[in-house]
Amino acid sequence: LTIITNILNGIGYKDLHYLLKVLLMTKKIILDCDPGHDDAVAIMLAASSKEIEILGITCVGGNSGLNNTVNNALKVCTLIERTDIKVYSGANKPIHYELFTAEYVHGKTGLDKKGDPIIIDTNYKPQEKHGVDFIIETCKSSTDQIYLCPTGPLTNIALSLQKDPSIKKNIKEIVFMGGAAMCLGNTTPSAEFNIYVDPHAANIVLDSGIPLTMMGLDVTHQVNVNSKIIKSMNENKNKTSKFFGELMEFYTIFHKELYETEETPLHDPCVIAYLLDPSIFSGKKVNVRVEENSELTRGKTVVDWLGVTKRPANCFVMNQANNEKFFQLLKDNLSQLP
Repeated sequence: LTIITNILNGIGYKDLHYLLKVLLMTKKIILDCDPGHDDAVAIMLAASSKEIEILGITCVGGNSGLNNTVNNALKVCTLIERTDIKVYSGANKPIHYELFTAEYVHGKTGLDKKGDPIIIDTNYKPQEKHGVDFIIETCKSSTDQIYLCPTGPLTNIALSLQKDPSIKKNIKEIVFMGGAAMCLGNTTPSAEFNIYVDPHAANIVLDSGIPLTMMGLDVTHQVNVNSKIIKSMNENKNKTSKFFGELMEFYTIFHKELYETEETPLHDPCVIAYLLDPSIFSGKKVNVRVEENSELTRGKTVVDWLGVTKRPANCFVMNQANNEKFFQLLKDNLSQLP
């Protein structure tokens, strides 16, 4: 206490009280992603909040190949002037299948957009350590419990759990974007993209016994970007919010054609929004399993909403989201970035 008092000498009581409150509330996370336009927004939202400490970003093959997803993470962090965030390269393909990507949504680079290209800071490089090893070592060495936040295929998380199951005790919760509980898939009629890409990894995570929260299409399709939202973000008048608009202009093209609508679901930031304000979402703890091998239903999340199978509940599945609260949170936070 004396040391803290000396270090903080000159800070008023109210400021000290606020600082201690923030420190106590801070959630330490590993953001595991495959940027990806919506992953990029998730990175920005996490980086903008004083309530979240990003211990590192681990990348996985998903929306695009691994080289692209790593470069895209570096691009986003460069643009928002957070080159202090370490980026790690992880698994380049699913556990058993070949990699299926989504260039048809995200473009050739995985982060195509209009406007000037993002030039990665020449001194900003991916770390040499493999993402899986980073996850394991960070979980084992941390004195605080960690939130794992996967917004892509669950390959890195599953491989970490397989390689060293002892990390479970230091994982507070895994909050993942993926699945479709009671709605159509977006990659096949029954499967959401992230789970479809690596269904075996999804089942490893679902069987882990770690507290799980699933932010699937049921909620992400209630959080929709449109021209009004983009215009509202631009009112922040900072380069991050402008970047958001550039990303969304490209990202919305595919969804407008598929869904025949002027609105586009913003999937991955829901994971971070939940950590910042759980009241935005609501759902139910139920049993979830994933179909691994069927050609017809590979990647389907079989969600026992009514408990008819009597299998034990293993995952809190969100199925409701407050669109207005979500975008107000996003706008307020993005305004804090350059």
